[in-house]
Amino acid sequence: MEVPTTFGGEDAAEMVTELRRNFVSGKTRSYEWRVTQLKSIVKFVEERETEIVDALRSDINKPEFESVLFEISMLKSSCKVALKKLKQWMKPEKVKTTLLAFPSSAEVVAEPLGVVLIISAWNYPILLSLDPVIGAIAAGNAVVLKPSEISPATASLLAKYVGQYLDSSAVRVVEGAIPETSALLEQKWDKIFYTGNAKVARVVMTAAAKYLTPVVLELGGKSPAVVDPDVNLKIAVRRIIAGKWGNNNGQACISPDYIVTTRDFAPKLVDTLKRELERFYGSDPLQSPDLSRIVNSNHFDRLARLLDEDKVAGKIVYGGQRDKAHLKIAPTLLLDVPQDSLIMNEEIFGPLLPIIMVDKLEECYEIIMSRTKPLAAYLFTNRNNLKDQFVRTVSAGGLVINDSAIHLAVHGLPFGGVDESGMGSYHGKFSFDAFSHKKAVLYRSFLGDAPARYPPYTRGNMRLLRALMAGSILDIVQALMGWLSSARKEKSA
Repeated sequence: MEVPTTFGGEDAAEMVTELRRNFVSGKTRSYEWRVTQLKSIVKFVEERETEIVDALRSDINKPEFESVLFEISMLKSSCKVALKKLKQWMKPEKVKTTLLAFPSSAEVVAEPLGVVLIISAWNYPILLSLDPVIGAIAAGNAVVLKPSEISPATASLLAKYVGQYLDSSAVRVVEGAIPETSALLEQKWDKIFYTGNAKVARVVMTAAAKYLTPVVLELGGKSPAVVDPDVNLKIAVRRIIAGKWGNNNGQACISPDYIVTTRDFAPKLVDTLKRELERFYGSDPLQSPDLSRIVNSNHFDRLARLLDEDKVAGKIVYGGQRDKAHLKIAPTLLLDVPQDSLIMNEEIFGPLLPIIMVDKLEECYEIIMSRTKPLAAYLFTNRNNLKDQFVRTVSAGGLVINDSAIHLAVHGLPFGGVDESGMGSYHGKFSFDAFSHKKAVLYRSFLGDAPARYPPYTRGNMRLLRALMAGSILDIVQALMGWLSSARKEKSA
């Protein structure tokens, strides 16, 4: 019997050394190399679409519709944006200089960081693995990707094909669990990009601190959806359902985690949610082919524990059915859940949706702000004053008015968290920036040298240089006249 080889610290160190040597050679810096790799990612997802869909079905029973749209198509879209804009992103950005440095020119040059580590998540194991890789490659880095062991079929597929489609001298995939991740985190990286939960994020940051390695953390949190009675209720409910149960059956970091609405409006909202949920997933949602299963028994038991808490068990107004043998939980609505319940103090990451009732909708701010800042926050309203107040008041990774989760697909918006929902952002040019160092460059000639900057220091010199730094023409003229007068006196003396 062949004993499986393990990936340890020596293997990780050797791999990083080789990747760093290849990076230093300059091969990843060329525009041509970057374009070739990005096109190869597009080729991979196009040629292996059926295998990707099968792997996602194996890992989480993800519907083909969600796999094609939210993993494959979004990934291709990210690649195509990068391919279209890459030359522009790579160009130095010209900036104005000051009078103090006159005559001069200046620019900001984007340079690759070096060798970067990307640790991915299980819920969107293709998109959340390769989307950051797109940014890292576009910026000219060498990359190591560590996919999640909780989605083993997809991790195996990535390990198999990334080496075939991409340049293995600069892009690697490492499979494994905690030991392999620990071996990787022992190494010195030029950046670490982690998608997952706050507990592991603290481990990542601790490891990164040893080498002062910068990190991007894409985490989660309790993302609220505030629903004003003044809405098109059917459309609002459908968009909430799409953002909640249409995203891995709630197993997504940007899924609405709870709803806040007024006490008078809540019954109507609940009735509409029930009707639309049944229309989408049938009277027996556990049999619906359009709902993902819970990823594993640990997560199933965690969700069951949230539902079975004494103060919550009687609050279910719809759903609640479970099938542990097949790891399925039906879409579940809970009304008037206590604020001190487990379900209101943990990120749910599943098909359960509590509804909190308030007397006035403006009371939602106290509820939202009493918690850590979420990755996303959603507001459904037609009132402009409420929209303005929500944008001014709520701090979250991203806000969406009158929809949910859809901001993820807008490449011009940064995607990332704040506070415990994460740090740093990516998507579109923000991905390129996340893996680039913006280097300041100032060009000067030997003309226009200012004697006033050199010793011996005088009050006249100081006045002139202060005026130059302030940029006031009048102050400069006055200071210059004073400086010339002082210089003449010194010369005559």
